[in-house]
Amino acid sequence: MKKTQVNDCEDVLLSMRMIAETLNEVIKVLDREAIKAMIQKILEGERVFLMGAGRSGLVAKAFAMRLMHLGFSVYVVGETTTPAVQPQDVVIAISGSGETRSIADLGKIVKDIGSTLITVTSKKESTLGRISDITMILPSKTKNDLDAGGYLERNMRGDYRNVPPLGTSFEITSLIFLDSIIAQLITLTGASEAELKSRHTNIE
Repeated sequence: MKKTQVNDCEDVLLSMRMIAETLNEVIKVLDREAIKAMIQKILEGERVFLMGAGRSGLVAKAFAMRLMHLGFSVYVVGETTTPAVQPQDVVIAISGSGETRSIADLGKIVKDIGSTLITVTSKKESTLGRISDITMILPSKTKNDLDAGGYLERNMRGDYRNVPPLGTSFEITSLIFLDSIIAQLITLTGASEAELKSRHTNIE
């Protein structure tokens, strides 16, 4: 890789501003009824299962970790110790496009089992969006959008509308949204900081 001299960090700051602006716009259009229904199902479910692919999978794992800290019985689909899903369980899928084949196929299996399927996505009319019991829409660009990969060219031309690459907008938005769900669950369950810390791993 050739050596490059870093003269400024304008794109770093610009990207952060763009992400912050995107979050503010998403907040304005969030479906509060869908949020309430999602939280209710999480509280009522026997166990909670999270699934996602790629970076969305990392967001799913982060949310699973926080649910564990709150004392929920939670698993990540695909891990070797994850048990079988049962009808009384809640499965949450994270997919910007709602069309990621592996996750969409698993979503269909979840529906066949009779479990509750919740999808966090940016595409309501996607495969996952259509089959889910609750579809939480977070409007944002995903890696599958037609111009999502052209950010470098736009940057060179001085068009900074979509500086963050590929599915970054959805992934960051979903991470912050799900962490905010945790904040609401802390209020509802009355969990204390000490309780959360008591469940944090002590062998890392």
